[in-house]
Amino acid sequence: MKKILMVANVDWFFISHRLCIAQEAVKQGWDVTVAAENTGRSLEIESEGIKFVDFKFSRSGTNPIQEIKTLSSFYQLYKKLQPDVVHHITLKPVIYGSFVAKIIGVKGVLNAVSGLGYNFTEGRSGIVSKIMIKMMRFGFLRKNVSVIFQNQDDFQELKKLKVLHQANNIVFIKGSGVNLDIFYPQEDLNNKKIKILLPTRMLWDKGVAEVRLASDLLKAKFSKKIVFILSGLADEENKAGVSSSYLKDWQDGDYVIWIGYKKDMVPVYRDADIVVLPSYREGMPKTLIEACAMGKPIITTDAIGCRECVDEGINGFKIPVKSSVNLAEAIVKLIDNKEMRTEMGKQSRMKAVKEFDQKDVILKHLTIYEDLLNG
Repeated sequence: MKKILMVANVDWFFISHRLCIAQEAVKQGWDVTVAAENTGRSLEIESEGIKFVDFKFSRSGTNPIQEIKTLSSFYQLYKKLQPDVVHHITLKPVIYGSFVAKIIGVKGVLNAVSGLGYNFTEGRSGIVSKIMIKMMRFGFLRKNVSVIFQNQDDFQELKKLKVLHQANNIVFIKGSGVNLDIFYPQEDLNNKKIKILLPTRMLWDKGVAEVRLASDLLKAKFSKKIVFILSGLADEENKAGVSSSYLKDWQDGDYVIWIGYKKDMVPVYRDADIVVLPSYREGMPKTLIEACAMGKPIITTDAIGCRECVDEGINGFKIPVKSSVNLAEAIVKLIDNKEMRTEMGKQSRMKAVKEFDQKDVILKHLTIYEDLLNG
């Protein structure tokens, strides 16, 4: 039986971003194993006929001894499972997994580059980044490696760093897609207050501080008219994580409400009038893809990954990175114009149907798997 190993950071991220692909792989006759940290949701994966390995590693660790242990764990996992194809999801599995897969001789490797992460943002160029680049160069330098990029910027960055090679099969897929039958526009809202939703893990790199500053700028004039909804967990294990104490201090239960992580985001999006994500850099943010499918006007940054989700002035606005003033101004434009919100929402849905259909994403992945198996 053809065997595929899918490696991700944590179970909940896999469920959110790649479970639909694994489900289809099972239907197509693949023996599918997922390796990720079990945060309590592994049974949701196993219930789909997918094997699960609790595989924990530091997502952004820099301790040399710990990282050597992590590399050894990858080696032991691949040696034991002997997959025909391995699909690396998120940056650390891409780096460590590609390195190990080449040493062991895994037949086919698919690397999903969904953003270059903490060690590649903010101009960071320390010893850790240099080691990662060398490991990627080694792991990518072989036949039968496919690389999925979600945007042109990440592709150009790895090309400039000489990570990519002529033998690599380069594919562009806009994110993980969205199920258009589940995420779809609802009836017009009649909220007493205009709800501005920030749907993301609470990380500084997602622009959390900029949203707080924007909310402060607007409070005096609009405190009776708008409410900020923060939907996402405080990912305090992440180096860029915002502390729960910061969020609790910010929220007041009236003008700002932090609702934490929600397994089912459809009702959260449905109840929002405006979606904001002033992120510094993304691969292709699933939250914005879902917001498009739900027919919401969007405010995001003109940053890598984010800019692909908004057509300026059509389904939302793009603002400069780290500009709380521009964020506040864009929010005011939408607060004051319901007709604009409605029209931009319609355009978002049209964009999702055209560019982000999950069915297309699944088909492309399964085709890549077969090509790697037969390569």
